Amino acid sequence: MEFSIDFTKTAQENANHYFESAKRSRKKAEGAGAAIKDLESRLSKEMESKTPEKELRKLVKKEWYERFNWFLTSNGMLVIGGRSAQQNEEINSKYFIEKDLFFHADIFGASLVLLKDGVDASMDIRNEAAQFAACFSRAWDGGSSSVDVYSLKRDQVSKSKEKGSLGTGSFLLSGEREWHRHMSLELAAFGSQEGHGGKVEKVSVTPLSTCKALETKKYLLLKPGRMKKSDAAKEISKAFKYDDLDYIMQHLPPGSFSIKRVLD
Repeated sequence: MEFSIDFTKTAQENANHYFESAKRSRKKAEGAGAAIKDLESRLSKEMESKTPEKELRKLVKKEWYERFNWFLTSNGMLVIGGRSAQQNEEINSKYFIEKDLFFHADIFGASLVLLKDGVDASMDIRNEAAQFAACFSRAWDGGSSSVDVYSLKRDQVSKSKEKGSLGTGSFLLSGEREWHRHMSLELAAFGSQEGHGGKVEKVSVTPLSTCKALETKKYLLLKPGRMKKSDAAKEISKAFKYDDLDYIMQHLPPGSFSIKRVLD
């Protein structure tokens, strides 16, 4: 280490000069250390305030049926619907059992919708499933206000025995159908689960009739309109402070939207 010496000063004066310089440097170092500690403390508090919400969102369990279109009726019965021809095929072959009811809008291009244990359901509950089937059809994208829907039992829905005679997601239907006429194209989006701090953990998209039966206080009324699907998903995300846009997008009908906020 090298030192410069001022020969115009005595040895004691030179020593005092370096002593004072060292004191100033030590104070600056102490100040810098205090600033670093303060910054670390602030960063730690900031991370603590943000981390729990993100960790909580990761812990929200997704049920097996959430890969399909789905909702729970006003009395808690499960309804699922295919989001593609492949999912329609899967639902028919894997999940459609004797006690279930099959719903389909009376239009080419619609989701296969199942009301689990639907054979024993009341007409009000069947109509909830029928309205859901109406919304997840091309009638929504076509700008209609309503469409007819029919329902069938397990033994009335089958695949052709001749290989290749029916495309993926297409089925042979037989027997008398139960009709649900003029099912309105209306859906409601609302926060169906609340967790820590009242944060919405899951957003549900259900028929409007289901939402009203549940007496939900806050929801968004969805109808066919001019808003792009991606913009509608953002509106729903913002309304309920729910940041999983992909999840919302996956559970909306194809087409465009109009949105009205409802507060009871």
